Amino acid sequence: MTYAEAIQFLYGLQIFGANFGLGNAFRLAALAGNPQEKLRFIHVAGTNGKGSTCAILESIYRAAGLRVGLFTSPHLVSFRERIQVNRQLIPEAEVVRLVKALRAANQENDTTLFEFATVMALKFFAEQKCDLVIWETGLGGRLDATNIIKPLASIITNIAFDHQQWLGDTLEKIAAEKAGIIKPGIPVITATDAPAAFVVIEQIALKNNSPLTRVFQNPESRIQNPESLLGDHQKLNAALALATVEVLQNQIPVGEDQIRLGLEKVDWPGRLQLIQKPAGRKILLDGAHNAAGAKVLRAALEKHFAGEKLVFIFGALADKSWPDICRTLAPLAVKIFTVPVASVRTADAQELAAAFRLANPLAEVFVCDSLRAALEKSGAPGGSPRQTRDLIVITGSLYLVGEALERLGFSPVDIGERVLNEWSQPVAPR
Repeated sequence: MTYAEAIQFLYGLQIFGANFGLGNAFRLAALAGNPQEKLRFIHVAGTNGKGSTCAILESIYRAAGLRVGLFTSPHLVSFRERIQVNRQLIPEAEVVRLVKALRAANQENDTTLFEFATVMALKFFAEQKCDLVIWETGLGGRLDATNIIKPLASIITNIAFDHQQWLGDTLEKIAAEKAGIIKPGIPVITATDAPAAFVVIEQIALKNNSPLTRVFQNPESRIQNPESLLGDHQKLNAALALATVEVLQNQIPVGEDQIRLGLEKVDWPGRLQLIQKPAGRKILLDGAHNAAGAKVLRAALEKHFAGEKLVFIFGALADKSWPDICRTLAPLAVKIFTVPVASVRTADAQELAAAFRLANPLAEVFVCDSLRAALEKSGAPGGSPRQTRDLIVITGSLYLVGEALERLGFSPVDIGERVLNEWSQPVAPR
């Protein structure tokens, strides 16, 4: 089996969509020798900020000398991004080996891609003898395949509206799904600021006799943003990570110098990531894909890029709250290029343009049939001297951000692996 064939096999698992239920994950993990029983985890759920919080925790614990596994999703460009050890992507040869081994052991044919990838990660981390695994949920928490582990701590970053069609149409229902990662006696750390959602988390923690720590947004906090991560919201993510490190100090001691070094070295692409091609224009990539994320992006733009002309390239998935996102971002733009996302779930670029025109009649709005066309029309690849003060903001979906990294030459991998992010409507637990 080649790496391309392994990716093709994983792609074939997408016909089983997404699964709400732990049965398949437990079964496949058992076939792999239950590697989760050999590992220590910090489990991270929440609506926004999961990936950034995971990246901060990984960086701190790696600075402390630990061998740290990192499991996140979706990937921006390569499937290998999902499974990392000390921020090194899993090698292609290891992907091939694990796919072959698990495929041979798994005689049932209805395992989903995410379930399969979850157990691949567990097996790899155990084989790599990771001291700690930073473990991000996929969708929800309670019935997410990642929830077959018992962590040292459970983190719930925040609760906002996203995936309502599967997680529930109220913050309370969404909170109940996210709080499903809480285990008896295991500490819980959350930055949830929605009162109704916090009550749910508090009740579930109390029921499980799990100590609960709540982290608040504090503008006067001495905690600084990780140097490579823009946005005041990253200060809250950093505070959440630091609170977790403090809670676990007796189990995993970390010194102040190690914390400081970890915060200095954090790297998390695609989230307020500022790049600039040689002699070209500045480009900001951000995967703001729901209403709460759009508000965070707007606040960061108003603070860090005040006075600059903003040009948006925007594409979104149809099942996201894109009308709210358009209303939030439109007033900031002088030009907007709407594009389809490379996904069967893409929102229509014409409809996106109509929403932007309604929200900001003064902006120039253009419909493009591809990101490539929008990049060319906006001048992103090269730009001109009089355009260099314009900031191009590419946002609306992490899928779009991943494609942008490819188009702009920041990744050699082609679209063949980004399609692995596709998934269909979750099915009932089995």
